[in-house]
Amino acid sequence: MTTPLLRSYVSGDWHTPGDAGRPVFDAVTGEEIARVSSTGIDFAAALAYGREVGGPALRELTFHQRAALLKALGQHLREHREELYAVSARTGATLGDSKFDVDGGIGVLLAYASKAKRELPNDTVYVDGPVEPLGRGGTFVGQHICVPLLGVAVQINAFNFPVWGPLEKLAPAFLAGVPSLVKPATPTAFLTAKLVELIVESGILPAGALQFVAGSLGDTFDHLTGQDLVAFTGSASTAQSLRTHPTLVRHAVRFTAEADSLNFSALGPDAVPGTDEFDLFVKGLVTEMTVKAGQKCTAIRRAFVPAGQVDAVVEAVSARLAKTTIGPEGRMGALASLDQREEVRRSVKALADAGRIVFGDPEKVEVTGADPDRGAFVSPILLVGDPQRAEPHEVEAFGPVATVMPYETTGQLIDYAARGQGSLVGSLVSSDPGFVREVVLGTAPFHGRLLVLNEADAKESTGHGSPLPQLVHGGPGRAGGGEEMGGIRGVLHHMQRTALQADPDSLSAITGRWVSGAERRETERHPFRLHLEELRPGDTVVGGPRRVTQADVEHFAEFTGDTFYAHMDAEAAAANPLFGQRVAHGYLIVSFAAGLFVDPDPGPVLANFGVDNLRFLTPVKFDDELTITLTCKQITPRESAGYGEVRWDADVTRQDGESVARYDVLTLVAKKDGEA
Repeated sequence: MTTPLLRSYVSGDWHTPGDAGRPVFDAVTGEEIARVSSTGIDFAAALAYGREVGGPALRELTFHQRAALLKALGQHLREHREELYAVSARTGATLGDSKFDVDGGIGVLLAYASKAKRELPNDTVYVDGPVEPLGRGGTFVGQHICVPLLGVAVQINAFNFPVWGPLEKLAPAFLAGVPSLVKPATPTAFLTAKLVELIVESGILPAGALQFVAGSLGDTFDHLTGQDLVAFTGSASTAQSLRTHPTLVRHAVRFTAEADSLNFSALGPDAVPGTDEFDLFVKGLVTEMTVKAGQKCTAIRRAFVPAGQVDAVVEAVSARLAKTTIGPEGRMGALASLDQREEVRRSVKALADAGRIVFGDPEKVEVTGADPDRGAFVSPILLVGDPQRAEPHEVEAFGPVATVMPYETTGQLIDYAARGQGSLVGSLVSSDPGFVREVVLGTAPFHGRLLVLNEADAKESTGHGSPLPQLVHGGPGRAGGGEEMGGIRGVLHHMQRTALQADPDSLSAITGRWVSGAERRETERHPFRLHLEELRPGDTVVGGPRRVTQADVEHFAEFTGDTFYAHMDAEAAAANPLFGQRVAHGYLIVSFAAGLFVDPDPGPVLANFGVDNLRFLTPVKFDDELTITLTCKQITPRESAGYGEVRWDADVTRQDGESVARYDVLTLVAKKDGEA
């Protein structure tokens, strides 16, 4: 039977290599299951296709439209995840491992789709930060905007997460409007190939938005420009080689890397045997050693415990490891390849030379349901090491291996953690706030993420080794110095931030948002009588004036119970350096303003759902007269609803024209046909 050649998907079509390719093996049985090669691919043409077909198609869509496609893709993959689980089993993964990879990746798509709809505008331009006044008269202002780069995101993934890895890179790039070219690691490329096959067959993504290369990237880097990006997950040595490629250096191509990481977990001095925290530490360490057979860039490699607790920790961890079944149907599966097993054994030897193995044998393993000689199985290995030696802080055994090391003081623990020279994640298991604060602040400069785990958050915690799409995934130094995900930060990484300097009308035209100083238009009909499609930024209603009397203030105080002295006690208010006399309540001003601008009859405005950025700027005294100017500031249609969001600028002024309150009013406004 001929071993199938994995196909690549480039320039809008499937490509079958013209040579025999490199063999890829089933991690459980050792059987050759595929061959991988990228021979015959025109990489310059693939990049051009992404820039000329994929990029324009994505940039025509708003953030919300891209988010809807991501959601649809996530739902489609969820329906086909059993197919992915079946292929994943051949990577050495147990069913639990497969779910961790597949469901985790799908979860990233859905999380990003949700965040985009909540936090990004239904527009193609992202406005970053407030308007900055650049002159005294208000006619010269500045603002930052972010627009998509006009290139391709080249995404190079590691072997350990062939589904989650590509999807966590794809999601933010896609939302930004940048097409992706995905290159998986060869040992598990067959699973990523299945993933891409499902995506392509769905027809959900625009043409050119996703390309896939099985095998080498050939001369891809020679054709990159300053508009392209590279995201890499793998070894630190490979990352160093890639980031110094002459083309990347010459064109300052954006490069982010997630590389080696000797992650730590520390047991607090308060977490003695018998406490919840002690049990959480032990359970967490065993989980990180055995899930994906320890082949996680976030797995715990260094376990620091108080010197007096080393024996207790070793005993408890060893007892749990002894119950771990190994095999396709067991708790722990195989490594990704026989080559990876040999690499783990070499690393264990180096660590054992600087310490001692207290559980497991790297050369022997008991396996259920598979041949331990043909499959890439290895026993979990627990060591006790000397934290003064360099090896535990420099050698990463990328498998089910961890080293327990003692510490005497908090300062010593911080020093040991820093010797990893930069890691993706560290965790502290303690309920002592003082200890936690000191260690977090001491180790944060060396870590991309820190988890504090104790009885209070354990039930909801996702654990030490699970990166989340809402938070950054990356780390300084040895860990690569890069960041992935991080919520909207990951999207903005794929965009160019540009500083604009302009007059308010020009800035408003560019951003699609009314800004202070831009033209206001008082509409013939009250703006609350206009449907979403009829509204325009700058549409304005002016209400007032209304006089604020002493009786108003006293009634409001009695009605609400807010009898703060500045409103009710003339002598105390006079002594206040900010007021000098009794003043009106701030919330009375906002309430009066609403009465001045609201059109009360039923109409397109469905609800007021909030107020943002409320500031009381100048005290309102008895007999001051208030005027409200309400201006349509931003319109955000909701793609899947019969209404959209409208943000209004509210400026309350008194009789001398001085602003007394500024804020944004948030409303839901119906579309004309009332349909999505």
